[in-house]
Amino acid sequence: MEDLKGKKAIVTGAVQGLGKAMAKGLLECGVKVCILDISSNLKNTVSELKAKGYEAEGLQVDLSDRDTLVDSFSEALNLLDEELDILVNNAGIHKPQPALTLAVEDFQSILDINVTSVFRLSQLAAEEMRKKKRGRIINIASVLALQGGYNASAYSSSKGAVTQLTKSLSNEWAKEGINVNAIAPGYFHTELNRFILEDEARYNSLVSRIPANRFGNPEELSGIVQFLSSEKSNYINGAVIPVDGGFIGR
Repeated sequence: MEDLKGKKAIVTGAVQGLGKAMAKGLLECGVKVCILDISSNLKNTVSELKAKGYEAEGLQVDLSDRDTLVDSFSEALNLLDEELDILVNNAGIHKPQPALTLAVEDFQSILDINVTSVFRLSQLAAEEMRKKKRGRIINIASVLALQGGYNASAYSSSKGAVTQLTKSLSNEWAKEGINVNAIAPGYFHTELNRFILEDEARYNSLVSRIPANRFGNPEELSGIVQFLSSEKSNYINGAVIPVDGGFIGR
């Protein structure tokens, strides 16, 4: 992906897990990346990436705070030399709980992070990208956007919204040279899925439904992010691409 060298990207929720793997995938191609994450481990992640010779920056931010989000986006642009080529909306939260006991406040907080921040950051990014008639916005959806999941009413709803938002934004911004697409990860070895990994019966049940017969490793998402960020995906818009070991097709 030689055409990615020198590009500038913002990746949210990239201190660990899928986000970190995707950010690293871009860094490996010579992209300068600014991570936006609420985690107190942000400095450690950025230092680790810089120690490997990558151009990485980071800002600690609560994406549910709309004013702070706007300010942090401006700060990120400054760290990226006032250029933005790629936005990866990865940050997301989940509270596995039966719908009957899930507090409305928790439902709303999941929507605030998983949907509203994605919309607002996409707006801000598109304003910058349209100036040079080129940009890539990659939203991270989920296989639960297509399936209801279990004890996941808020999370599934939010990821369903992300898939439709992706299609809607692509309809508006494709003519501006901005490609908006989504990735729908399946089940991966991440902290977000710890509650499944520690439940042997449920883990085995899920693996039995995955044709690849295993959960994915975060690094297996880097290739699709590199592709959707590159010139090789110029005519791909509004797509929702599963990376799930065949789970959806089962």
